Amino acid sequence: MNKMVDQEQKIEKVERIRHSASHVMAEVVQSLFPDAKFGIGPVIDNGFYYDFDLPRSLTPDDIPIIESKMAEIIAQNLPFTSEEVSREEAKGTFAAQPYKLELIDEIPEEQMGIYRQGSFIDLCRGPHVSSTGEIKAFKLLSIAGAYWRGDEKRPMLQRIYGAAFETQGELEHYMEVIAEAAKRDHRKLGQELDLFSFHEEAGPGLVHWHPKGATVRRVIEDFWVAEHIKRGYEIVNSPHIAKIDLWKTSGHWELYRENLYSPMDVDGQEYIIKPMNCPAHILMYKTRLRSYRELPIRWAELGTVYRYERSGVLHGLTRVRGFTQDDAHIFCRPDQLEDEVVDVLEFAIYMMRTFGFEEYKIMLSTRPEKYAGTIEIWEKATETLERALKRVDLAYEVDPGEGVFYGPKIDISLRDALGRTWQGPTTQVDFNLPQRFDVTYVDVDSVAQPVVMVHRTVLGSMERFFGCLIEHYAGSFPAWLAPVQAMIIPIADRHMDYAQEVAAELRADGLRAQVDMRAERMNQKIRQAQLQKIPYMLIVGDNEASSAEVSVRLRSGEDLGRQTINAFREMAGSAISQKTT
Repeated sequence: MNKMVDQEQKIEKVERIRHSASHVMAEVVQSLFPDAKFGIGPVIDNGFYYDFDLPRSLTPDDIPIIESKMAEIIAQNLPFTSEEVSREEAKGTFAAQPYKLELIDEIPEEQMGIYRQGSFIDLCRGPHVSSTGEIKAFKLLSIAGAYWRGDEKRPMLQRIYGAAFETQGELEHYMEVIAEAAKRDHRKLGQELDLFSFHEEAGPGLVHWHPKGATVRRVIEDFWVAEHIKRGYEIVNSPHIAKIDLWKTSGHWELYRENLYSPMDVDGQEYIIKPMNCPAHILMYKTRLRSYRELPIRWAELGTVYRYERSGVLHGLTRVRGFTQDDAHIFCRPDQLEDEVVDVLEFAIYMMRTFGFEEYKIMLSTRPEKYAGTIEIWEKATETLERALKRVDLAYEVDPGEGVFYGPKIDISLRDALGRTWQGPTTQVDFNLPQRFDVTYVDVDSVAQPVVMVHRTVLGSMERFFGCLIEHYAGSFPAWLAPVQAMIIPIADRHMDYAQEVAAELRADGLRAQVDMRAERMNQKIRQAQLQKIPYMLIVGDNEASSAEVSVRLRSGEDLGRQTINAFREMAGSAISQKTT
């Protein structure tokens, strides 16, 4: 208990430091730009930011200047003071600050807080540290554009990001992590490894998969399909567009419209490009009566969907407009729900571990303010999800009120090699769609009963999961996932024929092998293969050709020496079949 209290106190102290650092940064910006208009400056993971409307664009050269002046203010150990003022007093204080006036109008209370330090005053609830001298370790990181209130129809502000920690050692460790994360950035590695691209001519947020990226994706998808079939799922496929009436029945037109693309006219009728796969699966389910004996029915689809995302939030593969969901829908009886959720959770954990993820954060999200169904149904479903989590022996936290409107859910966030969390598998219980579409089964007494519908993924979107994989492995995929598993490197042109024979023999055995045919020196070819993060390099020359062998090098630089082709094939085949990472 004491450890938990200490941890909570540390978190609170660090958040105070970060919040205070954002105010100090704002004071410096005000001194540099007296006419600056101020947005908000909240605490975020590992640091803070503040949004500004400034008379000119900031540049990277401004960062050290602002940092230096922040250090001066911190050294003065200026106190943070707070007071409560009326709405009218606040409006008078911030009369020249239009963004603050907008925030003031949205505060329901007539009394509100302001904080002062040095020459700066801000509309703020706090809390802060006692004085600026308590800010010991900070660093400004970057400048970015950000629409006011995240609305692209509102003004574009300039956002300065910073990091802040309780100690210099913690800050230095974080900066090392940031540097490593930059090396692992999937957007950078995607270009260097020739995996995927985006094109303005086609539209932002739409992924073009290059041969190597498509190869990795196909390997993942083949594995995904095989594992689903083992577990009693059937694979289905559904169209990419549907009449607008379908999305009105499902509720998406009413509740999800901001994420839908505009209707298109087809033969005088309005169609929508699909944002979800679930209504199509329901239509297939309803093609005939279903008996209680048939349930559960588990249908899975690698279904590509399209959702509108603002251009400002698009981010490589992890935030796109078109993506393939590793979707599945389970139609079951209420008495089957717990067992189905247990199976889904075990399946999801198996998938995560196979791809090399061993740490997770699991959240159980409960009934929000606006919800479909009755409180009784919600409580039963939530209790069922809790029992399933306990049966699988998974530690979890409850996230009150964060369920989706149609039911409670379990979200699994996975941690990568740098300890960062990524959205992963999800399991959602749905009361809404079965009711809207009258999805039923016939019970033992020949009476129609509503099905329980479970939406679930065991990876998430293929695009986001692939981006996560790239960063987790820094592009050095385990051999079973590598787009090119073996590169054969002939020492001279006279060894080309033998290199091609080796490649053909390996490909016949299912290995993804290529020959480096370039007119380059052997060492340059080895270096290039290492840069492309190819697991195995097979060098062939006179000795290898005469003895039907290959000289094996790993991308780590380790030299395994000469082996027979069969010996290499067995070694590589074992690593690939066991999916070792």
